[in-house]
Amino acid sequence: MVKKDYYEVLGVSKNASTEEIKKAYRKLAIKYHPDKNLDNKKNAEEKFKEAAEAYEVLSNSEKRQRYDKFGHSGIKGSSSGSGMNMEDIFANFGDIFADAFGVGESFSSFGFGRSSRHKTIKGSDLRIRVKLSLEEIAHGIEKKVKVKRLKVSKGIKFKNCRSCNGTGQIIRITNTILGRMQTTSQCHVCSGTGKKIDNIPYGANKYGLIKEEELVNIKIPAGLTEGIQLKVSEKGNEAPFGGIPGDLIVLIEEIPHYQLKREGNNLHYDLYISFPDAILGASKEVPTINGKARIKIDPGTQSGKTLRLKNKGLPNIEGYGYGSLLIHVNVWTPKKINEEQRKFFEKMRKNENFLPHPGNLEKSFFDRVREMFS
Repeated sequence: MVKKDYYEVLGVSKNASTEEIKKAYRKLAIKYHPDKNLDNKKNAEEKFKEAAEAYEVLSNSEKRQRYDKFGHSGIKGSSSGSGMNMEDIFANFGDIFADAFGVGESFSSFGFGRSSRHKTIKGSDLRIRVKLSLEEIAHGIEKKVKVKRLKVSKGIKFKNCRSCNGTGQIIRITNTILGRMQTTSQCHVCSGTGKKIDNIPYGANKYGLIKEEELVNIKIPAGLTEGIQLKVSEKGNEAPFGGIPGDLIVLIEEIPHYQLKREGNNLHYDLYISFPDAILGASKEVPTINGKARIKIDPGTQSGKTLRLKNKGLPNIEGYGYGSLLIHVNVWTPKKINEEQRKFFEKMRKNENFLPHPGNLEKSFFDRVREMFS
């Protein structure tokens, strides 16, 4: 079945404003309301749903933009009025009917509208900070932390709210142009829960909650960065009246490593070598996140050279690949030398081997920085 153009359904132009679209839909909703068309209720209901589908798309700026560009295929997969039942339409667009009929918070008519249900209360979230070492971040860890959270006190008893008889809603009947309309609003006495506390145990607050310390297990995946927040579901404060507990939000803080510096998934280490090691070459031990590694210093190594150990950095948080360990070589120049050493270097001052001869193979500082971040 070919769908009609939404603008045609509502009888508005493609340049219609949001208010014009709303007025057009309200007019059609009143015209085709099933309870106003008892002699042809099925056809009226189809027209009613058709108008709701058009309004749902054209009243939403993002969906309207996609529809204008791609037509019906542009909103494929989104909810539409034709897929809603009558209760959904009244629940989603109840404000339209409230404006039209002058009724209260929610709207229902002859069985259509929001069903009576208790309001579910969710407890408040709790936030804590957890400090992790670089080693813990590299491998992931399970930590047990003590959390003080509000919990429903033992021995608490509830009774039905007298104001709403345990339904959580207040129902009112209003006479309108369509006949008697029923409106429902949240009970202000029990806040929609349908319950009242019958007794409050000692030490609990007015909602029957008491603060208790609990040991919570937190699974921390490898590769996290500082500032990331983890959520432990339902380990926040509990909610009264049988509601849903809040969540525990865990903010990750990183403890700086005394030797290694972190940059994303890469690690950096400053290695200092002596003049003789730089000239003659050497084998050096460097720290890694998992222990130590031995590297080779080639003869004639220049200060500022960067050596890369692949896959010796931190794991990617998404589970694939590792960063590198970047070793920055610094040749240590002694500040004090003895007379014998002084005479030696005086002789070497004009020696050809000791004069700088940078060539194409020697990278500049900017080249090294560019390579590091590429």
